[in-house]
Amino acid sequence: MKISEFQTLMKELYLHQDRERGHFKTFLWLIEEVGELASLLKEETPSKSRISEEMADIMAWTSSLANLLEIDLEQALQQKYPNKCLKCNSNPCRCGNKNGD
Repeated sequence: MKISEFQTLMKELYLHQDRERGHFKTFLWLIEEVGELASLLKEETPSKSRISEEMADIMAWTSSLANLLEIDLEQALQQKYPNKCLKCNSNPCRCGNKNGD
């Protein structure tokens, strides 16, 4: 499934609820999911299936927030990460750019 398809699915399923909740409360749900992922990653033997579920939740809440803000995530990702490092213009990165900026 493409990112745009997933974002559309989240819009079809949840936009009416997300609008009622608003963008800030939707953001808080996203942060809660990130916190749940952080807790799992701190475990001595993290469960791959539980981590996978939390990552899926993070993608869902990110998509919901993007829908509320009318941001096309697929387009935003393509602009921010155009298949090469933005500093050295290489793939893989050769300059050691650690954060993708």
